[in-house]
Amino acid sequence: MSNILLIDFGSTYTKLTAVDTETESILGTSQSYTTVESDIINGYENALSELRKQTGNIVFDKRIACSSAAGGLKMVAVGLVPELTSKAARLASLGAGAKVIKTYSYELTKSDLEEIDSSRPDICLLCGGTDGGNKEVIIHNAGMLAKSTGHFPIVYAGNRNAADECAEILASKQCIVCSNVMPRLGITDSAPVQKVIREIFLTQIVKAKGLSKAQDLVGGILMPTPSAVLAAMKLLSKGTEREDGIGELVAVDLGGATTDVYSMCNGHPTNPMTTLRGLKEEYAKRTVEGDIGMRYSIKGILEASSPYEISTISGLPEDICLEKINHLAENTDELPSTEEDQNLDVALACIAVRTAVARHAGRIEEYYTPMGVSYVQTGKDLGSVETIIETGGALVRTGYAEKIGQYALYSPKDPMSLRPKKAKILTDRKYILAAMGLLSTEYPDVALHIMKKELV
Repeated sequence: MSNILLIDFGSTYTKLTAVDTETESILGTSQSYTTVESDIINGYENALSELRKQTGNIVFDKRIACSSAAGGLKMVAVGLVPELTSKAARLASLGAGAKVIKTYSYELTKSDLEEIDSSRPDICLLCGGTDGGNKEVIIHNAGMLAKSTGHFPIVYAGNRNAADECAEILASKQCIVCSNVMPRLGITDSAPVQKVIREIFLTQIVKAKGLSKAQDLVGGILMPTPSAVLAAMKLLSKGTEREDGIGELVAVDLGGATTDVYSMCNGHPTNPMTTLRGLKEEYAKRTVEGDIGMRYSIKGILEASSPYEISTISGLPEDICLEKINHLAENTDELPSTEEDQNLDVALACIAVRTAVARHAGRIEEYYTPMGVSYVQTGKDLGSVETIIETGGALVRTGYAEKIGQYALYSPKDPMSLRPKKAKILTDRKYILAAMGLLSTEYPDVALHIMKKELV
């Protein structure tokens, strides 16, 4: 098998990447607006027509797809303690490629249940309690979810000692029981629940979102798009049995509505005087900033900064910046057409990257004790990460990727943030990361070679 077509049915664009696995090369890439409102196949056919201009009428031996169309995979996560099982549930959901709408802690209330039903999630993840620990809260929450008017699957990944009782309570719902996402205090086990979430996505969500035609056409939608990107990042970081990866890295995917950040590193405290508080996070971590994006969430960038800072970076007067930001918030499909527009987009991208990476990274706090100063770390220490990868339309189009990437780095203005201290900036100019994640399911060595060659 040689020619493979890799398809990403995105929320805004359908992106195609044609690969020759024998020569380990990209034959062409293209994109077109995703036409999920009418027939998703139309957007695919438009993108394919553009691709044929580069590849000619070659025959594809296989077609593999991922999707974040129709809102992606929307989830709510219910846990016990915000800093522990609720956080573990959220991280597991994000690692499965989901968009976490809301996380709930402690006992669900009537208003919580109404909010869950009105948000119409695709899946609800129910967690709470270590194995052998608290059962009362998760049993209560199962009882509340049993009263839900929604028709979403419920994945139980809490205290194993309450699993049977909760499954009985939820007998009228579709309830899938898997192993506890936090079996012991501070210890997470995300792989089983992520596997279940992925299976539900493949068997039910794709059909529910009207993507069945696309699935029939391409031979199957393998995973949500963020899962594909995460798979690519894991591969690039760790490598294969035959070839080493590039080591620890951070990736930033800057989109129109959200900004996703991925980190591949242990992130343990590097200072012997520093102790870790809260959950020990997994090597592969994904976070989503739903309020930070270049168009749909442009107001979130403004809120995370100030008109003065945007003006300073862009070189435009504050009133012009505000005028243009308000315009773009209403015209989300508009691309930069003048130098002023370009300068504003660069400034917004700088702030978006800084904000998203700062939220993803851990933080450190100083405490004064009778023995002197001690430090407490929450989250990951990304200080030693030496590679940052940028992707997303706003980053790929601009000629200022290096400048934007610098805003992901540590700054003395925020000394407690554990962002990377010094790193090489690589850019996904052909927008291939999701495609390489798909390709890695069957051709990991080929995908690794292409990424090493194409990321510049």
